[in-house]
Amino acid sequence: MIETTRTEKLRPGWQPGQSGNPTGRPKGSRNRVTLVALAAMEEGADAIARKVVDLAKEGDISAARLVLERLVQPAKERPVFLSLPDTSSANGVAQAQSAILQAVAAGDLLPGEAATLAGIVEARRKALETQELEARISALETRPK
Repeated sequence: MIETTRTEKLRPGWQPGQSGNPTGRPKGSRNRVTLVALAAMEEGADAIARKVVDLAKEGDISAARLVLERLVQPAKERPVFLSLPDTSSANGVAQAQSAILQAVAAGDLLPGEAATLAGIVEARRKALETQELEARISALETRPK
């Protein structure tokens, strides 16, 4: 007697792990509720935008914030111009870290920007350290015993 499992009884012809809809839902397709909501918003988008701008002009801070956030996207990063000393030596790396600290103290750099720059200078220090260690190891290996 051949035994059949429950899934074989429910889905004849399908193998375990095989989808009943192999192509699936197309990428980027939207839910029907989302489409209806977007259509409703598009119909009144101009009127809503005008009303929010009018409220902002009248002094509504929330409306003003909304308008500004939509008109001017917040900058995630900005170019930083800071003269740093040559970082090809440990002394230069220390001077660069000091220059970054002074720029933050003077208000020329934001703390987040300084942290990013300090991380770059630290990576440079590690690279110098690695080069120095490699040179030392090579000198020890080639030294006569």
